Amino acid sequence: MSDFLASLREFVGNRGAPEPARDPVNQPMIRHWCDAMEDGNPLYTDPEAASRSVHGGVVAPPTMLNAWTMLGLIPRPTLPGNDQDPQSGALARLDAAGFTSVVATNSDHEYARYLRPGDHIAGTLELLDVSEEKQTALGTGHFVTTQTTYHDQHGEMVGAMRFVILKFKPGTGRGSASAGEGPPPPRPLRPRPGISSDSRFFWDGVQADELRIQQCTSCGTLHHPPVVRCPRCGSYELGYQVASGRGTVYSSVEVHHPQVPGFDYPVVVGLVELEEGTRLLTELVDIDPERVEIGMPVEVAFEEVEPARDGNPGWKLPLFRAARPARATETLGFEDVEVGAQLAPCPIPITTTRIVACAIASRDYQDVHHDRALAIQRGSPDIFMNILTSSGLSSRYITDWAGPEATLRNLSIRLGAPNYPGDCMTMYGEVTSKELQGGVGVVGVAFRGTNRLGHHVTGTTELVLPVAGGAGA
Repeated sequence: MSDFLASLREFVGNRGAPEPARDPVNQPMIRHWCDAMEDGNPLYTDPEAASRSVHGGVVAPPTMLNAWTMLGLIPRPTLPGNDQDPQSGALARLDAAGFTSVVATNSDHEYARYLRPGDHIAGTLELLDVSEEKQTALGTGHFVTTQTTYHDQHGEMVGAMRFVILKFKPGTGRGSASAGEGPPPPRPLRPRPGISSDSRFFWDGVQADELRIQQCTSCGTLHHPPVVRCPRCGSYELGYQVASGRGTVYSSVEVHHPQVPGFDYPVVVGLVELEEGTRLLTELVDIDPERVEIGMPVEVAFEEVEPARDGNPGWKLPLFRAARPARATETLGFEDVEVGAQLAPCPIPITTTRIVACAIASRDYQDVHHDRALAIQRGSPDIFMNILTSSGLSSRYITDWAGPEATLRNLSIRLGAPNYPGDCMTMYGEVTSKELQGGVGVVGVAFRGTNRLGHHVTGTTELVLPVAGGAGA
């Protein structure tokens, strides 16, 4: 063991005094979280619906557990008897040695019970480990592991979190350019379609985020691709209707060869039947090819494939991705679930607004989640999603499938490829186990969220579902 690592591990085993949350659990912060995560579970925000549930009243989303004790933007005074954060000594030495960038990598939550408005929790932090130096894709660094136990105002243990961060040297990652190499070459552009006077309305609509389908003004028949004369009534009077952008997969095929620059292979080409009745040939994106099914609901995504620059206004294409599954309003019963069952894919567009809003809602003011210039300075190409958001979106995906009264016992996640603005993360899940434990139905689910760089999040959870004739949760 090096002298430096030994100096870091001097702090292992340190435990701080309980640090209380600044405020009790409260409805405005719950609502802010749900708005940012787009989590519509009524048990978090609707007192009437929550009063009829297994909880008997409003509860906080379980993945908010560590959000309540986040320091926020303004550091709090040190409490008497807790002169030093248990990990601050190790982090200070890492900073001094050039390991100035930080990213969370793992989070393991256990929920003893859901929190309710009025609960005032405190977290007790212990430093468990500092790893030897590791070379990662982000950079050379050390993994720092902590364990936080949460108690309420009565001293009751309500949850626990094991948390791992990577402290690394910016610019030392495997993908970093060597001195003098310069930026990587630009990605080849996709070929633009041929545009005629008859089809220009369609492409003008795409650039305006509208899916315009040609319509005969005499008989109302829809046509796609566009025609010069209505084959039904013979009229030359042709306009268009703005389609909803929703439809289903009528047929699909994977294209492997020949490969054209500007595309990521395999390309999934789909014939989409729109709600309005006409069909459109397009590319299906942000979904594993093997998960594409005939009849699968899809929705349009106007994707910029050629960025605007140097006076060029850029270029968009109307691509299609899986439609977000409807949130279950009734909770699945334990008997309704089978091991091996697949959860429907759920796309989550990653925008700058989503990243920043969710970071604020989780009280995470690390600059890499909202300040692009500082994120680049710390070795990232852009701001990126924080781990509390990854936890919140994973929980939303599971409970949207299982129903509002499904109760999470735990949630364990590991982060991989970052979620950057402009990407889309698609969630997938599978039921891995089901077991009756003392009359309680416990179901295990494995899940992952995949973006265009790879797996952003992989994880597991156990949840309680109601048992026919039993107490359920």
